[in-house]
Amino acid sequence: MRLDHDHYADAYIRGILDGVKTIAIVGASANAVRPSFFVTKYLAERGYRVFPVNPGQAGKEIAGLPAYARLADISEPVDMVDVFRASEHVPQVLDEVLALSPLPKVLWLQLGVRHAEVARKAEAAGLKVVMNRCPKIEYGRLSGEIGWTGVNSRTISAKRPKRLGQGVQRLSISRTSTPPE
Repeated sequence: MRLDHDHYADAYIRGILDGVKTIAIVGASANAVRPSFFVTKYLAERGYRVFPVNPGQAGKEIAGLPAYARLADISEPVDMVDVFRASEHVPQVLDEVLALSPLPKVLWLQLGVRHAEVARKAEAAGLKVVMNRCPKIEYGRLSGEIGWTGVNSRTISAKRPKRLGQGVQRLSISRTSTPPE
């Protein structure tokens, strides 16, 4: 059964975000107003180990994290590759992903990024695929952070979250577990 890449069940997205610990962000920007910068920072603040990948920033820092030129330069296994590149560049990114050992668990394509053939090849290699979604938005929606700030998250609750971080809410997306460490 093929996954419907136009609609993802909350359980599928939650399972991914609960299951990954390390995330490479391909196309991460050093510019603090770019979405890729903010997603890098946000996911790191939620306890994920994040590796920004940008050849022009290799050896420098993005969001306070060391940047890498290529996925192959990251010295530890990566669970998820989040792609901030235009759709036409995604096949090249998939080639880099498939050259990694061990393979990541997930290939995540950011908002506006879709590539059906890449999804098919990645799934055939055993990876889960998400297209046209943002892990920051999905984490915020599933954890209730977005709803707490006044955005409809499809979760109704009259109760204030019990666990709050220092200045920034750090809610878990799992109803039964704590955020990744």
